[in-house]
Amino acid sequence: MKATSIFGGVQVINILISIGRSKILAILLGPAGIGILGLIMSTTKLISSLTNFGLGISAVKEIAIAFELGDEKKLAKTLVIVNRWIWFTGLFGAILTLILSPWLSELTFGNKDYTIAFVWLSITLLLNQLTSGSFVFLQGLRKLKYLAKANVIGAALGLLVSVPIYYYLGVKGIVPAMICTSVLGFAVAYYFTKKIKTQPVPVSARETKKKGKNMLIMGFTLSISGIMVLGVSYVIRIFINNNGGVEDVGLFNAGIAIISTYVGLLFTAMETDYFPRLSAVVHDNEKAITLINQQAEIAMLILAPVLIVFLVFVELIITILYSSEFIPVKEMIYWAALGMFFKVAAWVVAFFFIAKGASKLFFWNELITNSYTLILNLVGYYYYGLAGLGISYMVSYFIYLIQIYVMTGKIYGFKFSSAIKRIFAIQFSLAIGCLLAAKLSTSPFNYGIGILFILISMYYSFKELDKRLNLKDIIGKYLKK
Repeated sequence: MKATSIFGGVQVINILISIGRSKILAILLGPAGIGILGLIMSTTKLISSLTNFGLGISAVKEIAIAFELGDEKKLAKTLVIVNRWIWFTGLFGAILTLILSPWLSELTFGNKDYTIAFVWLSITLLLNQLTSGSFVFLQGLRKLKYLAKANVIGAALGLLVSVPIYYYLGVKGIVPAMICTSVLGFAVAYYFTKKIKTQPVPVSARETKKKGKNMLIMGFTLSISGIMVLGVSYVIRIFINNNGGVEDVGLFNAGIAIISTYVGLLFTAMETDYFPRLSAVVHDNEKAITLINQQAEIAMLILAPVLIVFLVFVELIITILYSSEFIPVKEMIYWAALGMFFKVAAWVVAFFFIAKGASKLFFWNELITNSYTLILNLVGYYYYGLAGLGISYMVSYFIYLIQIYVMTGKIYGFKFSSAIKRIFAIQFSLAIGCLLAAKLSTSPFNYGIGILFILISMYYSFKELDKRLNLKDIIGKYLKK
């Protein structure tokens, strides 16, 4: 909870920065411009995921284990090896993007007009991987305050620089803004990484290759999930662009940003500390299961009231974050918000595979999941438009939760605690009530009912968190200070 609060505060700031960026982009670029930006970003993210070999996952685990053992020599060697492979994979991604730029433009936009854009964006592949490497060091070494500061300062500087670019150049400013943001993010991350003092140790090329190879194989296998998700997202955007137009892509991007990025930032806040802690105790199934259930309880208690607020005030939130032009995406957000309840539970349990290093099991699990997710998304949009995408999002995560719960139960003996089952049932019932109020009643009655449900959800979460953390005492001590 302490780590979540640290990064929760960071994510609140990041949310405010994201709101500012989204609002500005919505005004300056409109749905069509947002659609172009989404297509470009999904393409570069896909290439990045294919070329970074999941070092952001496997390297954190290796550094965290060496750090936990207290072996300074082993830790120093691990840091050197990781740094070398970060550079190699970053350069590989940049060169591949440069070579494939005409093909990427043709595949994404149906023409070669964006070839030069992808040539320039190859720079961001290297810079973003180097930034990721710095974050890996900070996370693995548990330098959470440095990591928090690097996140906030990098995001803030990126916003300050990109706004004037978009203002003067409009859609033509997308590439320059992305490059400037990457440069600033790298510079800030590098500054904080250099504050960490480690002993210099010689590491041969042979040892770098041998140990790095294991990290790359494990990391790439585990990162398959992210690659598949980006691949699915990329195909969906292309499908929407071909069947509904670039404006629908912009609306879809806005909906995903609202439900996954803003709400999903809480996942980032928790993951930063959760994964290293789970990796440290994963050899003991009993301890790991206890930790997973604790994390699930905290996640659900924090996130549920936020989701219920989104369900009640979705139109206002869309208008604040973007503009009234984006209101049509609300139907998608209604259903996707319910899907987030299933995602929270599944997300916490899924780390069991990653921490265990069960790469083959993880691979097949994610391949099956992303296959039916893609099919459901395409069918949902084809028949029901944006609302269909929200419904498919919810159904996909419902199936995924059942799938991963059964698998971890049979293999590791995992079970959800009675506490998390009770919390889920109560909070999900309140969310269903909000959705029904929004669908079946008119203003202002729907808001009155919704606000009542919000208050009940917040009270219940506070009461349950107080049982676990003595929140009243913590708040009392804070107020006295």
